[in-house]
Amino acid sequence: MNAPLIRLGDVIDDYCPRCKLLLNHAVASLVGDQVVKVVCQTCHSEHPYRNAAVPVKKKTGPRAVLFDKVLSSVGPKTPAPAPIEEPEEPVALPKRKRAVTPARYISRHSNRPPRGPH
Repeated sequence: MNAPLIRLGDVIDDYCPRCKLLLNHAVASLVGDQVVKVVCQTCHSEHPYRNAAVPVKKKTGPRAVLFDKVLSSVGPKTPAPAPIEEPEEPVALPKRKRAVTPARYISRHSNRPPRGPH
């Protein structure tokens, strides 16, 4: 069977470096039958077509390994057991001062009708 012909504006899957996901992209430019640039349908960024290849994750470099070695040699070999502390008696907190005037609340009384316009 013949491979489908790709045209400008067609939707294809590609890896978006901005979203860092494999998402739908619209074909933005072609050279012959090859897709050159695509536009992400999610973030609308334009980038070169990557053939839907997700980049490999970076491995921990030698600096990270050396850093872990240094940290392991600097720290104590065996942690000292924490001393058991006796619970202290609760301390009485000072009472809060009351406001000079209490807040006024508007309430409706069931025995009086609401005021009307004068």
